[in-house]
Amino acid sequence: MNKIVIAGAGTFGTSVAERLAWNQDNKIYLHTIEEDVAKDITENHKNTKYFPTRFINQRIGATTSYDVFDDADVIMLVIPSKAIVSFSLEMRKHTKKNPLVVNLAKGMSDDGAFITEKIPFDRTASMKGPSFAIETLNGFPTAFTFGGKKSDYDYFKSEIITATGFSLDYSRDVRAVELASILKNMYAIAIGLVSGRYNSPNVDFLVYTKAVNEMRGLLHLFNCDEETIFRYCGIGDLGLTSLNDLSRNRTFGMLIGKGFSYDEKGGATVIEGKRTIKLIGEIVAENKKEEEFPLVMSLYRLIYKNSSLNDYITDALS
Repeated sequence: MNKIVIAGAGTFGTSVAERLAWNQDNKIYLHTIEEDVAKDITENHKNTKYFPTRFINQRIGATTSYDVFDDADVIMLVIPSKAIVSFSLEMRKHTKKNPLVVNLAKGMSDDGAFITEKIPFDRTASMKGPSFAIETLNGFPTAFTFGGKKSDYDYFKSEIITATGFSLDYSRDVRAVELASILKNMYAIAIGLVSGRYNSPNVDFLVYTKAVNEMRGLLHLFNCDEETIFRYCGIGDLGLTSLNDLSRNRTFGMLIGKGFSYDEKGGATVIEGKRTIKLIGEIVAENKKEEEFPLVMSLYRLIYKNSSLNDYITDALS
């Protein structure tokens, strides 16, 4: 049996657990800091807090104890990105094997570093793709890019996701997979802004095309593999997040485009998108690359420099 521990029993962690439980050779545990959630899953086979009407696979266990990581073969991180580094340091104290640690969170650590570079394990990977939680839970075919060592990719594909309905493509460049998943939130806001103003597929895809080119340019700026833009974590995840109204990043942009205030309290995804705008905007400015990344800079001026919405629209469409 493959012992898989998923850190994070929210919507996406629960959905991934459900799908991986389809493989009879997997034994799945959800680790959560919420005692009521762990009890609900263990006793009722439900995660009522996040999916109130759904039962989940009875083979999925849940716990709040770090002891569950002791003999894990695979650990999947599905907690907020800002918490991963501190969580991993604590988790490391309880692991005796050399597990494969796969980051599914989308964002950077608090100091702006790539998460996989801060996780204190020898075998790390990143897995990102167009994957809304509810569709994952409902069993729809779902795809990810696996970034990591080829041997870990082969193991994960042949042993872990068999019979789960998950599809994988591959990149050896973990940083590129991480970066693409970070950038797509920012560009989903950019596209949501013009969607709110125009409600036009013509305009959406005008800006979407610019976003793809800028993402490729940013991969180059960070010395990452530019071809990663053509993987599931690239144009796949960007398309899902920027052109679908289930996306909170797109919705956030649409609200601004319709004239609502963007001084929101917001959820983790929206804040992550705003953090990315600030981080990338400053990096582009420091490298004197403003002309190469007009969408980034117009977003940065709108959100952080009190530029007007009309100025953003003019810059984005020019």
